[in-house]
Order: sequence, then structure tokens, then C-alpha cells
Amino acid sequence: MSWELDNVYDRNKESPYTFYIPSKQVIALLDIGDIVKLIFLGESEKDGLAGERMWVEITERNGEDFKGLLTNEPYDLKELKVGQEVLFKVEHICDTEYEDPSSYEWDYYFDTKIMVSKDVLDRREFNFMLRDNPNNEQDSGWTVLSGYEEDDFLSNSENFQPISIGVILNIDDSILSIIDEKPLCAFERNKEGLFEEIDDYDWDAYLND
Repeated sequence: MSWELDNVYDRNKESPYTFYIPSKQVIALLDIGDIVKLIFLGESEKDGLAGERMWVEITERNGEDFKGLLTNEPYDLKELKVGQEVLFKVEHICDTEYEDPSSYEWDYYFDTKIMVSKDVLDRREFNFMLRDNPNNEQDSGWTVLSGYEEDDFLSNSENFQPISIGVILNIDDSILSIIDEKPLCAFERNKEGLFEEIDDYDWDAYLND
């Protein structure tokens, strides 16, 4: 077989704040006639983990084991056809048509933006966080730095970009304990690897820069 189903639990473990999986409450509701979305991987996609997301109608359920019929016409996977029977398990289901009670958390992770230095994304490490007053509803007000940036780097706005806060949480979710701190505040990672507040941060210099 030139295709296989992706294990979405594995993807979620790698990116727990940006790769959504349905909650246990939603999975428990699934029954014959419901439609679920699966990720089909072709031979060339298995390492890169892209794949085609397609809907399958459930025709049989036995605990965590399912049978269903493909309702989409595949784009690249020519061995698959609409109406083809697919065997799958709970760990293959990446979405459903049910409203998920945990979706508000995912909305926060996806929609809330944080300004990040590109050096953070390159290193996948950050050691300084500063929270200014947000500019809009999606803006968290947070700026995140690796701590290795030089002055020339910091003065160039092109070295910064807004990203979903879930991307930063995937790198280090210990900041959940401080993410709701009110502006104005600044935190730095200490020798123990924990973030502690900078009480004497020079806000006048920052705000007048």
C-alpha cells in the first residue's frame, strides 16, 4: 500500500499547543454516520508529514477501532477513491464535526499573537520576556528574545515577527505560570532555568526608545 494514516497523537506530542486533536468527550460521541477527518500520507510524504486531510464517514465502530467510507476525492493519492473503505483507529482522527468543549483553549493558542525575535525561532530557545500594553485583541503584548541578540539585530524590525503563542509554548510551556501577568512586566531566565521578574527594569528607556 502506497499510503498510510498519520498518528495524530504523535504529532500532538511534538507540538502540543499547535496541533489540535479532538478531546475524549468528542471521541466518545462518535457513532455510525458521523464524519471524521483523517490525514493520509503518501510514500513521499511520510518523512515530511504533510499529507492530505480528508473526511471519512463512519460505518462501523468497535471501541477504538473504526471502519468508514472516504467522502473526498484525493488530490495526489491515486490509489484512493471516493467511497473506498478505510480502517482506522482513534489515534488517526484529527477532527470531527462536533463542537469541542476544549476548543476555547485551542483558539487562545492559535489566535493570540506574541512578538518574537527570529533568533528565538532559529535557536528554539528564549531567555527574556517583556509585556507591553497590547495593540489589539489578538496582540498579547508579549515580546520574546533569545538573550543572544546584538544591538544591531534588535534595532532592525525585520528581525521580529508575530506568531501564535502556541508556537512559543511548544518550545517551553513553563511560561504558562506567568503568561497572564499584567503589563508592564519583564522576566528573565535565571541560572536554574526558571523565569523571574526583573523588578528594576528600565521602562522609561524602553517606552521612550
